[in-house]
Amino acid sequence: MTKYWLAMASLAALLANAPASQAKGWVGAWGAAPVPPGPAMGPTPGTATFSNQTIRQLVRISAGGDRIRIRFTNEYGGRPLLIGAARLAVADPTGAIQENSARQVLFAGKPSASIPAGSPLVSDPVDLPVKSLSTLSVSLYLPEDTGPCTCHPVGMQTAYVSAAGDFTDAPFAPNQTIQTRSFITGVELETSLPAKAVIAFGDSITDGVGSTPDANRRWPDLLAERLAARDRRKSWGVVNMGISGNRVLNDGAGQNALARFDRDVLSVPGAAYVIIFEGVNDLGISFGNFSGPLAERFKSLAPARKATAVEMIAGYRQLIERAHSKGLKVLGATIAPYAGSAYYSEEGEAQRQAINSWIRTGGAFDGVLDFDAVLRDPRQPTQIADALHAGDHLHGSDAGYAAIAKSIELALFK
Repeated sequence: MTKYWLAMASLAALLANAPASQAKGWVGAWGAAPVPPGPAMGPTPGTATFSNQTIRQLVRISAGGDRIRIRFTNEYGGRPLLIGAARLAVADPTGAIQENSARQVLFAGKPSASIPAGSPLVSDPVDLPVKSLSTLSVSLYLPEDTGPCTCHPVGMQTAYVSAAGDFTDAPFAPNQTIQTRSFITGVELETSLPAKAVIAFGDSITDGVGSTPDANRRWPDLLAERLAARDRRKSWGVVNMGISGNRVLNDGAGQNALARFDRDVLSVPGAAYVIIFEGVNDLGISFGNFSGPLAERFKSLAPARKATAVEMIAGYRQLIERAHSKGLKVLGATIAPYAGSAYYSEEGEAQRQAINSWIRTGGAFDGVLDFDAVLRDPRQPTQIADALHAGDHLHGSDAGYAAIAKSIELALFK
């Protein structure tokens, strides 16, 4: 009898110490923050509408898993959005569907759904095992007039729009190609591996403006590659929630960072880390001397209360406190140089230096990523080095984004 109880005690100990990976959980693997409809501005197109059309979009997920669910959105729609059909498949980078990988996406067990105005919608889980860094094809049929799309306007990835009809389960010659993320905001994976998500929260430099389209060369993409290569026994989600033109304190290109933080960061499944890399638009629009074709548009966005270092630091502190209250670690990235850009000013540069000094030495963040030091020209430190920007002295090139990703110390993510 003694041996029996010893054996049972040993078994209980083994079960108590079984790895947590046996319990499945959900983790964010891809994201695109939606913005309200708006007119065209520079390289950003005006908001599209769709009617009786199929949109096929490619997304590269960071984490792998056994089941997938898609987050759809009608958050800025003025009417219900009818999804007539949706389909998911594994694809190669060109969009070619992998054999036997296509799956119907259901909503409460049904093939169609109506998303109320102002709302998101999460699909039913789809049984489809996928590896990290896989490319997924998401096809969405919209049988009725959608009104202006709840979209992410700078997708840096070609999407394909059909002529009239439902082509979710068939190839089609596109009637139009676009580079917006339309009505989708997230891909989530269920996995039995230990899983955590890193949210990259920022503006157009995080969005990937200046990188090669269709090539996944944004810095969050490259960070995902590094984490996937480091940890074969863990599943790391890297979710890009950059919005081109976004600001910390004021609306304009999407809701300000303080307003959208709960939706775009705290609601992501498995969120464990957030990288905050935002602020250059606040400084440029507050203090810039505008000229050129977009001058009037920039002037219309100028806030009544300028984004001084004091105001910006107060905003960052709010984001940090809200993240910490949910158990997330917060990594602060210094604001990159922007001399030579369309909205540079010496007054704005003085605020940037003060903010960056606080990020580096203030102790408010759980870790510091010094992207300013990575990108700046040693001979002209108020500018990005020529080899690292996309020609506008503001956005990274492929080489610039690679330098950012390479500079991130992976030991910060545990």
